Amino acid sequence: MPIVAQSTDTTDWVSRFADEVIEESERRAPGKPVVVASGLSPSGPIHLGNLREVMTPHLVADEIRRRGHQVRHLISWDDYDRYRKVPAGIAGVDQAEWAEHIGKPLTSVPAPKGSEHPNWAEHFKAAMTESLAELGVEFDGISQTEQYTSGAYREQILHAMRHRADIDAILDQYRTKKAPAKKQQQKAVDEAELEAEEGSGAAAEDDGSSGSAGYFPYKPYCGDCGKDLTTVTSYDDDTTELTYTCTACDFTETVRLSEFNRGKLVWKVDWPMRWAYEGVIFEPSGVDHSSPGSSFQVGGQIVGIFGGERPIGPMYAFVGISGMAKMSSSRGGVPTPADALKIMEPQLLRWLYARRRPNQSFKIAFDQEIQRLYDEWDKLGAKVAEGSALPADIAAHTRAVGTAAGELPKTPRPLPYRTLASVADITAGHSDQALRILSELDPEQPLASLDEARPRYDKAEAWINTHVPADQRTVVREEPDAELLKSLDEASRQSLRLLLDGLAEQWSLDGLTHLVYGVPKVQAGFPADATPKELPAEIKTAQRTFFALLYHLLVGRDTGPRLPTLLLAVGQDRVRRLLGE
Repeated sequence: MPIVAQSTDTTDWVSRFADEVIEESERRAPGKPVVVASGLSPSGPIHLGNLREVMTPHLVADEIRRRGHQVRHLISWDDYDRYRKVPAGIAGVDQAEWAEHIGKPLTSVPAPKGSEHPNWAEHFKAAMTESLAELGVEFDGISQTEQYTSGAYREQILHAMRHRADIDAILDQYRTKKAPAKKQQQKAVDEAELEAEEGSGAAAEDDGSSGSAGYFPYKPYCGDCGKDLTTVTSYDDDTTELTYTCTACDFTETVRLSEFNRGKLVWKVDWPMRWAYEGVIFEPSGVDHSSPGSSFQVGGQIVGIFGGERPIGPMYAFVGISGMAKMSSSRGGVPTPADALKIMEPQLLRWLYARRRPNQSFKIAFDQEIQRLYDEWDKLGAKVAEGSALPADIAAHTRAVGTAAGELPKTPRPLPYRTLASVADITAGHSDQALRILSELDPEQPLASLDEARPRYDKAEAWINTHVPADQRTVVREEPDAELLKSLDEASRQSLRLLLDGLAEQWSLDGLTHLVYGVPKVQAGFPADATPKELPAEIKTAQRTFFALLYHLLVGRDTGPRLPTLLLAVGQDRVRRLLGE
C-alpha cells in the first residue's frame, strides 16, 4: 500500500529539504508538481559517487510524495555530450579503435563489443536504470540526444545566441578572476569528483567559442566527421545563418540554426537553460560544481537570461570505497551500484545514502567492513521495532526500507550477514549443507528453506566468492592435527574436554556462543555466565589463546569465522574428531 502521511519529523536532513523545496515550489510554480532533478553522463560505468547525484533528490522527492504532493524526479541523461576519452578496462573495447570516436556524441559511439545495446550511452544507461529499479527509485528519464536532435530546445538555443553578449559578460567575470589560493582540505577530494565537470562536458566545452567572430555559446557537431571539433565563424541573428569549420576534417558548412538540430549549447549555458526549461526547484551538485566560478555558481547568473531561477542545490561530498580502488569514472572497473547490489540488499545501500547529510562523505564497504555495517543495520532495525531508536535514525530507516509506493522486497528471515557469509564460505556452494547449518542456528525455529534467508544469503555468498581473497577463505581440516594435539599441555587438554562435554547440550548458535566464551571462565574458577565486569583482565587473554587453539585444530590457522558458526558448520561429529576425542 502507498505510504502517504504528513511528516512531522524535522530532525533529519531529508525532511528539512522537503520543507524548503515545497515552500519554494509554491512560490515559483503554485499548484504545479514539484520538480527535482539529477544529471548523469553515460560516458562510462556510472559509479557509486554518481549515485549520490540521484539518491539525494530521490529521497527528498519521496518525502514530498509521502506528504501527498505531486512531484517529478527528472534524470537528464547527458548522452549528447562529447565522447572525451576511452575509459580503461572496459570489456569489449579496444583503446585504439574506440579513440577514433573521440569528439562524437556518446549516442554516436558504438557500444562495447558483445553488448546488446545500440550505442555507448545506452549500454551504460541500461546498467544504471536496472540498479535504480532495484533501489526503488522512481524517475522520468530525459535523453539529451532526443531533446537536441528533435528541436525541443530550438527556441532556447536561438535565445542564447541572441543574448550571447550577455552570457559572455557573465562568464568574463570569472575568466578574469585569479584563482583563489587552495586551502588544505580536511579530506582529499575523490578523483571522480575532480573529473565530474569533465564527465558532464564542462571541461570539454569550456565556456564556448571565442574568436575573431566573437563569442558563441553553441557548438555544432560536424556534418562530415560527426565530431565537435568545430568553430563557429559567423552568425546572423536575423536569418539565423551559422557557418562553422571543423578542425578535425577541414569541413565547412553554413546552416540555418532555426532548422538545424545537430549541435548543443556549451555546458555552462546548457545546464541553466534546462533549469529554466524544466522548472527545476531542487538539484544537488558535487563539490567541484559548487566552487567559485564553477558550473553551478555561474549557472545561477546565466539562468536569469532564460527567465528562470537557480534551484536549491546542496553540495554533496564524495563517496569513498573500502576494499576496492578509489572510484574514478575515467577508468573501467570502478564500483557501480550494480556491483554493490550484488553483495548487499537495496535497503542497506539506500540507508548509507539516507543517514548522512549530502555534505558528509562516507564509505561503501566491499571488504570485511560490510559485516560491521550489516550488524549496525540490524541493530537499528531492532531498535526501531522496539521503539527505542532516535527520531533521525527512525527516519533514515524508514527511507531505507521503502518508498511512498510501499516497502521494498525483503529477506523473510534476515539472519546475521556475517553468519551467512561464514556459512557460504565453509560450505563452498553446497546449498544442502548451508541449509543444515542455518537450520541449527535456532533449533526452536529452524530454517525450513534457504529461500527464507534470501536474498541476503545470496548477497553474502556473492561477497565471499568475489571479494574475499583465496588465502582468507576457510578450509576445514580433513584430518586431526596429531602433532599439535600431542604437544598440548594439561590446561589446553582440559579446555578442549570442557568444550566437548558441552557440545551436545549447547548445539545452537546461542548455546555454542555461551560455551566457547565460558570455557576459559570455568577453567579460571568463575561461572560460565560471569560478566566482563566480574572477571579479571587475564580472562580475555585466556579466551584469545583458547580461540586460537580451536582455529588451529579446525582450520589450520589462528583466525577464521566466528567460532560458534564454524562449529555448527563443521558438524558435531567432525568437531569431536578434529579436537581429538
